[in-house]
Amino acid sequence: MNIAPSPTLAVDAKAKELKAAGEDVCGFGAGEPDFDTPEFIKEACVQALAEGKTKYAPAPGIPALREALAAKYRNQGIEGVTAAQCVVSPGGKYSCYLAILAVISPGDEVVIPAPYWVSYPEMVKLAGGVPKTIFAGQEVGFKVTPAQLREAITPKTRMVIINSPSNPTGAVYTAEELQALTEVALEAGIYIMSDEIYEYLLYDGVQHVSPASFSKEAAESVITVAGFSKTFSMTGWRLGTLMASPAIAKAVASLQSQTSSNATTFAQYGALAAMEQWDKSMAAVQGMLEVFDRRRICLLEGLQAIEGIECPRAQGAFYLFPNIEKLGLSAADFAARLLEDEKVAVVPGEGFGAPGYMRLSYATSDEVIKKGLERLARFCSKLG
Repeated sequence: MNIAPSPTLAVDAKAKELKAAGEDVCGFGAGEPDFDTPEFIKEACVQALAEGKTKYAPAPGIPALREALAAKYRNQGIEGVTAAQCVVSPGGKYSCYLAILAVISPGDEVVIPAPYWVSYPEMVKLAGGVPKTIFAGQEVGFKVTPAQLREAITPKTRMVIINSPSNPTGAVYTAEELQALTEVALEAGIYIMSDEIYEYLLYDGVQHVSPASFSKEAAESVITVAGFSKTFSMTGWRLGTLMASPAIAKAVASLQSQTSSNATTFAQYGALAAMEQWDKSMAAVQGMLEVFDRRRICLLEGLQAIEGIECPRAQGAFYLFPNIEKLGLSAADFAARLLEDEKVAVVPGEGFGAPGYMRLSYATSDEVIKKGLERLARFCSKLG
């Protein structure tokens, strides 16, 4: 099967392997908050275990969690959302895959704006579909235009994937930009998979908007995927969410029932605590955001100070996506040599459909950022 392994996981694994061998590695590869899960969420999970909530759950998720998710989306302006439209799955990644599987048939095209998260094209291939990329570089803020989307759509197009805030670029579409893209998709009669896993990780006062909130017609055509991993630092809990029209949600639940059965039962009670104790949750998120924001600026200024590197200011998630074309190496070669020579791990842009760029995560310590920038500057100075 022609499916590529995840380059982000591969870089992270290589960095951990070097660390285990005693090397002092500065890792910028992992898309994972370096904070612990908030204590009250862990306590709810422990209590669920103590109460014997260790059996199968309904395939789409425990009813109370699905009700809480529906309420959240109604609060975000998506009218009439019910629990039946919400599915809890084993991870945001699996939610994306289920969304694609539910509507893509062999030969269908899926438009994927690049730079994209590494797994989108591979998921489309696994579903028998054909990924079709459209590129938007740093000069346009890594955001595709309605004209680009319209031009990419053919009679075979079934879906477009929109990820805002973006992994790998940290770009955030404005409400006006999203509405324009949504209108193009609706005119063409195609689905939108809106990946909103980073919806609460925002900076500089920007706002997150869900395409499903624009109209009833949009709500019918948008499949919204998200999860608990990034917002609440619950990556290992493997809890993703999906919200869609009743028919699509039902199809997704059926797919899940025949594959993973259900997301881990007791873990869902931790997620339920996160939803039900929202003030506590947002306080924890705000604490993380203050640290992330400081690191974002530190890493941004450090990268912009290195000759040959151009780095736009990201406004969401916890990544920066600098351009290194002026340094004369492919991103893949740059990343390989940087890890070999200076023990700094970054993810090359090729895996994101963006040769000439590299992704750095600032979900790491201040010490790693400072040390990593010093090493990166030294490495780049030797390339001249």
